[in-house]
Amino acid sequence: METGSHQKAGAAEAGPAWTGLPPGLLRMRRLLLVVWLGTGALVTGLLLGFLAGPAWAALALVPLALTGWGWVLIGRNWRSWRYAERADDLLISRGVLWREETVVPYGRMQLVEVTSGPVERYFGLASVQLHTAAAATDATIPGLDPAEAERLRDRLTELGEARSAGL
Repeated sequence: METGSHQKAGAAEAGPAWTGLPPGLLRMRRLLLVVWLGTGALVTGLLLGFLAGPAWAALALVPLALTGWGWVLIGRNWRSWRYAERADDLLISRGVLWREETVVPYGRMQLVEVTSGPVERYFGLASVQLHTAAAATDATIPGLDPAEAERLRDRLTELGEARSAGL
């Protein structure tokens, strides 16, 4: 039977509350993969079929195989992205083979901006970019819902101003 102190210690060791990226980013990236490599396979097959003969058109299977491989890799990469808001800093974690975790202290943030290119806007996505005095700690959280990106920008800006005022 566990005592109350053991339960509290277990909860404290659980770590930060991570938030993953929404599935819209995964859909966007997979659609772009299919469009680009599917078009490449079609063009390769047609050109080689007309210019070199039908046997050479089989090389169009290479971009199709790359599409299948890319589909899996994009899914794994998307699942690896997450972020956590803690009391004094923001954590961003990403990477499948090489995990990278960025810690951005709120007091070091100089600029927090929300960006959304034309493809991102079409899919209803936005990215949050964090700028600090040290360029090595600049960080981005891609593929957020615009409302969440704005909420995060406002919260990080507010926390950054409060922390830098206390320095």
